[in-house]
Amino acid sequence: MFDKLKQLKRLKDFEDSLNKERLEKEINGTKVIINGKTEIISISLNPELSKEKQEEVLKECINSVSHEAKMIMAKKAQEISGMGF
Repeated sequence: MFDKLKQLKRLKDFEDSLNKERLEKEINGTKVIINGKTEIISISLNPELSKEKQEEVLKECINSVSHEAKMIMAKKAQEISGMGF
């Protein structure tokens, strides 16, 4: 039973640490900030860019920062599970 409680605590700690992570990507004045769970915290657009350019840059920012978050999530999961990939 205590092993299950320890596992639950580690899982909760893992989730809390992901929630506290902040990652940001800025391209051409457009900035996206997300947490380690890949939830968007904020988006800042550059009003000097055309609509099409903003869409392109925003997509690039989101994809890039989401990839970073997934890498962090995998690393932290590896640490708590004790498994090496």
